[in-house]
Amino acid sequence: KRITIGYCRVSSHKQKDDLERQIDNVKTYLLAKGQPFEVISDIDSGINYKKKGLQELIRRISQNQVEKVVVLYKDRLLRFGFELIEYIASLYNCEIEIIDNTEKSEQQELVEDLVQIITVFSCKLQGKRADKAKKLIRELIQEE
Repeated sequence: KRITIGYCRVSSHKQKDDLERQIDNVKTYLLAKGQPFEVISDIDSGINYKKKGLQELIRRISQNQVEKVVVLYKDRLLRFGFELIEYIASLYNCEIEIIDNTEKSEQQELVEDLVQIITVFSCKLQGKRADKAKKLIRELIQEE
C-alpha cells in the first residue's frame, strides 16, 4: 500500500504557529481529496538536508511506500534542490504536488534565497564563536 504524505516545514521554533497553520491547511486539502495520508513536519532550515522528517520522507519514497508528496509551497520541501527530490521521487513513480503554486518573481526568489543563506551562515558563525568563547573561558578558569 502506497500512501500520500503531506510534508510541512518552517525554519525556526519561533514559527511554530506557522507550522501548525501549514499542517492544518495540508490536512484540510488532503481530507477533501478523500485519500489516506500522513503528515511529516520539520522545524529547520530549508537548506539543511539532514532534517529527520525529510530523511524519513526520502527513505519511504525510496522504499516505494509513497504515492504522492503534498507540500503547501515549493520551498517548504527544500529551498535548494527541490528538482533533485522531485527526480528521485519520479524514479519511484511518486508525484510531488504543490498546493499553492503562486509564481514569485525571479527577484523575489533571489532575495528569499539570499536571506536564507545569510541566516544559516550567520547562525553557524555565531555558534562557532560561542564555542570558541566558552573554550577560552574554560582555559582561563583552569589557568587561575
